[in-house]
Amino acid sequence: MDLRLTPDQKDLLTAINGLVAPFQAKPIDFHGFALVSNELEQQLEAAEFFDIAATPGLGSVGAALAVERIARLPYAAEVALSMLVRPHVLTEWPRPFALVENGRPGRFVASAKTLLIANGETFSVALARPDAVQSVESIYGYPMAKLVSPLEGKPLSAQQASDARKWLRVALAAEAAGLIQAALEATVAHLSVRKQFGRPLGTFQALRHRLAECAVLAGGVKWLALKAASTGDEGDAALAAFHAQDSATRVAYDMHQMLGAMGMTLEHPLHLWTYRLKALLSDLGGRGAQAHAVARHCFT
Repeated sequence: MDLRLTPDQKDLLTAINGLVAPFQAKPIDFHGFALVSNELEQQLEAAEFFDIAATPGLGSVGAALAVERIARLPYAAEVALSMLVRPHVLTEWPRPFALVENGRPGRFVASAKTLLIANGETFSVALARPDAVQSVESIYGYPMAKLVSPLEGKPLSAQQASDARKWLRVALAAEAAGLIQAALEATVAHLSVRKQFGRPLGTFQALRHRLAECAVLAGGVKWLALKAASTGDEGDAALAAFHAQDSATRVAYDMHQMLGAMGMTLEHPLHLWTYRLKALLSDLGGRGAQAHAVARHCFT
């Protein structure tokens, strides 16, 4: 796999960087758990970034790059399903999208226009109704809600359900890659200025080793996500999702421990990435389900 970005992909990231620049920092007066911005989503829509996967020269890899980059923002936005699942499974359905998995509360369910409903191995798609969903108070970094009334959904065929699960895994890995990278960068910034024993914490070898390990995990999650987006292979998608969920557990623990008490305050933005990571840990059956999928698709 050639890991070098193409000129089109570099131009895409340059354009996204310009668009998201005003959203790089958490507002000083915000002290909650889920930070969202309608303006961010409107600007992404106006710039047609949700159609990246259908753009020649960009495709699903370009979409995965965009998801990873936008996930680094402290703002949570519904981009992963719109950019990576919609082009392959939900082309005729309106965005925003949300996944309702086995009746559990899900991300962006309250604001979604289309719900992808998973029950076991089966999937159906339904238009959302405001009276059918209810917001749920949560410490996760996403606006969470649950489905409280049944919706008349359109069942997906076995092939469509398989495709939906595959691209949901790619979307999960791409989003987790951005969250891990942002959490790592925030931690490095803190350790570079926080001093102990007269020197920055980041100069201590023990912390440097742990940061290096987290950096390796972050890179692995990103490149596995891009590989899965490139090949569209079920085994690659399962491996990317497994590595993302497995790495997220380690990284979230390390980052909060390195920031100490600061990492447990709402004033610092770390939780806006790590607690979104925690929400992703149980998606699609969690690490156990991804491990079974890896065994099924890669080793049989």
